[in-house]
Amino acid sequence: MQRSTGLLLVTALSLTATACGSGDEPAPSAGGASAVSITVACQPAKSAPKERKAWDDDVATFMKEHPGVTVKSTDQQPCFDPKTFGPKLAGGQMETAFVVPMTNYDDVISKGQALDITPYTNLIKNWDDLRADHKELLTKDGKVYGVPNVHYSVGLVYNRALFQKAGLNPDAPPKTWAEVREAAKKIAALGPGYVGYGEYSGGNTGGWHFTQALYGRGGDVLTPDGKRAAFNSPEGKAVLQTLHDMRWVDDSMGTKLLVGWESLMMAMGSGKVGMMLGAPDVITDVVTKFKGDVDDYGITGFPEAKASLSGGEAFMINPKATPEQAKAALQWLDFRYNTVGKGRFDFARGKAIGNPVGVPDNAVYGDSPTGQAIQAEREKNATLPVANYASYVEAAGNVPPKAEPPHAQELYAILDVPMSGVLSRKDANIDQLLADAEKKANALLAAKG
Repeated sequence: MQRSTGLLLVTALSLTATACGSGDEPAPSAGGASAVSITVACQPAKSAPKERKAWDDDVATFMKEHPGVTVKSTDQQPCFDPKTFGPKLAGGQMETAFVVPMTNYDDVISKGQALDITPYTNLIKNWDDLRADHKELLTKDGKVYGVPNVHYSVGLVYNRALFQKAGLNPDAPPKTWAEVREAAKKIAALGPGYVGYGEYSGGNTGGWHFTQALYGRGGDVLTPDGKRAAFNSPEGKAVLQTLHDMRWVDDSMGTKLLVGWESLMMAMGSGKVGMMLGAPDVITDVVTKFKGDVDDYGITGFPEAKASLSGGEAFMINPKATPEQAKAALQWLDFRYNTVGKGRFDFARGKAIGNPVGVPDNAVYGDSPTGQAIQAEREKNATLPVANYASYVEAAGNVPPKAEPPHAQELYAILDVPMSGVLSRKDANIDQLLADAEKKANALLAAKG
C-alpha cells in the first residue's frame, strides 16, 4: 500500500548512490590511494534549506573522514520512483547503492540485480544489532544482498483524550480484541458522532486493513507458494465476524462507510474516533494534515499480534559496482543511516532545525543495544510526547514482520468487497463473502501465472 513519507519525521531522506558513470579509471588521490567517486541521490530540495544544509554537512564530514572518497549529491525527489525503478534496473542504469521496497526484495535478488555484500557487512559497524528477521528477508542461499534501512509495523492508534473522557485509562490501552471491543463501546456511548473504532471499507484500503487484521491473527492472504488464496480461513472469518459484531451488535463503529485513505484519517483528526489500525506515521499525518492535537494521540502494540503487516526498505548495491565503490557506498550507509548521533539519528540537530522528534518511525534495530541507544537519543531530544508511544515501541520490537502479498493492490480491491459487506449489511453472509473473494483471487492468481 502506498504510504505517507510523513513516517520518516526526522530523516525523510532515503538515500541512493550511483557509480560515477563516466567509465574512466579512478584517478590516484593525493595520498597515492585510488580515488573513488559515488553519487548519492535524495539530497533535500532547495525549498528545505535547513535539511539540505544538514545533508551537505554530512557529506563534507564523511569525505573528510574518508580521504579518497568523493560523494556527489543529486537533488532527486522522490528517491524511489516506481515508474522508473523497473526500467532503470532492467537497463543497468541503477545507482551504486539504491533503495528497494520490501515488496521488491525477492524480485531484485532473484534476477541478479543486487550485489552479494556478504564480504562487506562488517562495514556497517552495528550490523549485528540490526533485527535478524529483517536481515533474513535480504538473505538468499546464505548470501546477503542488502542493508535494512526502514521498517514500520502496524499497531493500534488511539485517541487518549477520548479514552479519558470515556472513563478508560489512556496509559493502559487495549491488548486484546475483546478489550478493543469494550473500549469502543464506551467511546461510542459518549454521544452522537462518536465512533469507538474506525475501519475502511473500500478504495483498496478495506482490503489493506483486512490484511493487517488477518496477519495479526496469524492468517495468510496467500498460500506459501503464492498460487492460491488462503484468506478464507478461521482467521479471516474471525476478522470479519468481529467487525460485523462491532458494527451491528455493539453499534460502536458509526454508520458511515469509509472509502479511501483520507476518509478515516480525516475522521481521526476530528477527535471523534477512538481507535484504528495504523503505523506511527498515522499520528504524523493526523496531526500535520488533518488538524489533530498531537497530545491527544497514542499508539500501542497490535492486539494479540502473531505477526504484523510490515513495510520498509533496504539499500542494495549495483552488481556492476567495483569493490572500491561497494565499500565506499557501505561506509556512507554506515555513517548516514546506521550510526547513533549522526546523520538521520542526529536528533539534536533535527530538534535544532525545527524538525518534529519523537514518533518511533524506524525499528530496524529493534530492542538491541543500538536500538535502545537510538530510542534514548530520540527521547532526550523529543519535541513530541514520546510517552504516548512507549507501549508500541515495547511491543513492536517483538512482533514478527510480514510483508504485503504479491499483487497486493489487486488483491486488496477484491478484499474490499467482504469488508464493505459486513460493514454495510447486518445480514451479510461472511462465509459467502469470503468464498466469492477466494474465487476471484484464485482467478487473478491463475491469470498472473
